[in-house]
Amino acid sequence: MKLKTFYNIFYRHRIQKASNLLRLYLFITLLIKYIFNLYYLPKKKNLDNFSQKNSYLFNKDLNFLFEFFNSDKGENFKNQYAQPLKQDSRKIIAHGYAKIYEKYLKNNKDRILNIIELGSFYGNASAAFFFYFKNAKIYSADINPDMYLYSSKRLKNFFTDTSSRSSIEKNIINKKIKFDLIIEDASHMLKDQIISLFTLFRTLNSGGLFIVEEIDFPEKREDMRINQSQPDLKQIFKNILNNKDFESEYINKDEKEYFLNNFESIKFFKGNYNEIAIVKKKA
Repeated sequence: MKLKTFYNIFYRHRIQKASNLLRLYLFITLLIKYIFNLYYLPKKKNLDNFSQKNSYLFNKDLNFLFEFFNSDKGENFKNQYAQPLKQDSRKIIAHGYAKIYEKYLKNNKDRILNIIELGSFYGNASAAFFFYFKNAKIYSADINPDMYLYSSKRLKNFFTDTSSRSSIEKNIINKKIKFDLIIEDASHMLKDQIISLFTLFRTLNSGGLFIVEEIDFPEKREDMRINQSQPDLKQIFKNILNNKDFESEYINKDEKEYFLNNFESIKFFKGNYNEIAIVKKKA
């Protein structure tokens, strides 16, 4: 993890809100805290080598794998969003999406697939997918790719800012890769969820799935929609399902028409805390 990433994740919001005196103190202690946190940060793991001694993981279900690699998609996890030196071994309730994923993905687990997760963070979900989809190539896009803790011939990690249409085009669309599964788990901001879906839906193979996690965040949390224009993606989906028109400044006409002509189904599911939407593309 780079110093800039450590600052952006753990200190920027505190410094922006702090008084001048407190801001000075935080800047002084920043480098010291960064060095200490590097000691507690898990070492990067090569999954090709790790799998040779842990081949039993290829036969485990998704919830086991999510919990094994500490992804919040499982039923329980250790808080990975605290500073590394403040993390402990206590398990807390996670999003509980594993059973939903399993329902949709288990019949394709042996296929040759291209999967991309937007918002990979440490890459814990990528590691779980590495073992669940033993023939898949897994792409991980994040605004802080230096946090990614895994490597493999089947993993590719790179920078993408999902709040930027041009960043998505440059770093994903221009690669000319067709995906079978796209998971949107990045900022959860109203605008970002919409841009990610409508710009990337063309890159989804026929019959592929686009999963939007925490789709209810912009509806429930004001900080996920500040200075952004309604409707949010959840409302757009509801309009579509009710055969109602919708307009969004974040979608152009071609993207809207393509999506409406090529989606097969939109379904909502509730995890332990939040909702996800699963969009299937026509075969």
